[in-house]
Amino acid sequence: MAGIGFELRKILKRDSLLSLIQAYAYAGIISSGAWMLSIIGILVIGIFSLSVVVPNVLVTQFQVSVTYLIAISLCLTGFVQLAFTRFTADRLFEKKDDVILPNFNGLMLGTTFISGVLGLLAILFLFPHQNLIYRLLMLSGFVVMSDIWIATIFLSGMKHYKAILFMFAVGYSLTVIFSLVLRRFGLEGLLGGFVLGQFILLVGMLTSILYYYPSSHFISFIFLRKSYLYPTLMIVGFFYNFGIWIDKFIFWFNAETSIHVIGALRASPIYDVPIFLSYIFIVPGMAVFLMKMETEFVDYYNRYYDAVRSGGSLQYIESMRYEMIYTARRGIFQIINIQIIAALTVLVTGNTILTWLGISTLYLPLLFVNLISVGLQVVFLSLLNIFFYLDRRYITLTLTGLFVVFNGVLTTATIWLGPAFYGYGFALALMLVVMLGFHLLSRTFDNLEYDTFMLQ
Repeated sequence: MAGIGFELRKILKRDSLLSLIQAYAYAGIISSGAWMLSIIGILVIGIFSLSVVVPNVLVTQFQVSVTYLIAISLCLTGFVQLAFTRFTADRLFEKKDDVILPNFNGLMLGTTFISGVLGLLAILFLFPHQNLIYRLLMLSGFVVMSDIWIATIFLSGMKHYKAILFMFAVGYSLTVIFSLVLRRFGLEGLLGGFVLGQFILLVGMLTSILYYYPSSHFISFIFLRKSYLYPTLMIVGFFYNFGIWIDKFIFWFNAETSIHVIGALRASPIYDVPIFLSYIFIVPGMAVFLMKMETEFVDYYNRYYDAVRSGGSLQYIESMRYEMIYTARRGIFQIINIQIIAALTVLVTGNTILTWLGISTLYLPLLFVNLISVGLQVVFLSLLNIFFYLDRRYITLTLTGLFVVFNGVLTTATIWLGPAFYGYGFALALMLVVMLGFHLLSRTFDNLEYDTFMLQ
């Protein structure tokens, strides 16, 4: 999200209560708007299709199919999301703007090829009894979704946040319209509308990229050179995405906690519903995350390193280090506060919310645990963000690797312990890596001046 702070600071310069509210609203929309639109879009398609698509199980098959497309495409492209963002940032710093677009095209070609091959293998072995249209739609949807994540990461790295939000709004609006128009064709109609809407979203992103970043060369694979690969960032990107989804995969493919949906795909209603609802309440934490990390922290971060590069006094450098540490700790503390407030709000009004949504109130305990989990996830993301700024790649590799291991092992243990413990594996895994992250961050800040000058 580097660069979003410029927009936020511009709003905050008005120095009024209204500007503060606008800044937080802007931060919340930018940080969470895209995935909120996707969640709402898929939910709306399901709600308005239940009375038309018969049997209703076809709507469930559609939603589960789309969920798997999103989850697996995120994990696959996680290998290149952070690494290519770093490649792009370094080339911008070197004033080599003309090599960015050709390498983006090269990455898109590689992503399309790899996702196409993996998708083809998947539809051959995972859906042997489904018709050809469904399998082709799943293949094309997987390729398109993988390409969308690459284009989104590229536009984010180039600071086109409003363009991303606008294109997601248009893309998912068309996705809803196409799916509702084609719903009379059943599962294939719903899935076809989704794929068509996502394809238009991808075309819009690619058009924007080609317009803003012209180049005399069309394609290049310089980013694959050994000096540009950043293997730690590649692994971190995969670990983070896989760590977020591994508990869902475990619940989905455990016979006691899941049901068969279509082909080899399974779902876990007992776990999926609460975790879905809990992510809606992550928006306030994400807004605070952007406001504090990308304005105050980044401001002192830049002052500190500018002073180091320009030969500032030791007293000034120490002062900026102190302010950077203070703003980081205060920002994380405020994220924790806002997520506690969100969790307590749901605890008090949970029965009313679930009843209004037509969901059993038996989900309330698991919903509350998941609210704590997603709050810890925002804190974890904040810690990783700080470590990325400080270029502590091996620390992020350690934290995300442990997150995968802890989440996998503890989630499996909670399933073995029984329904009363469901959700605690995800929460405890995040709590452990957050506590370790706090310790490593404190040690990093303590040694920051020594490491900064010794690494020159």
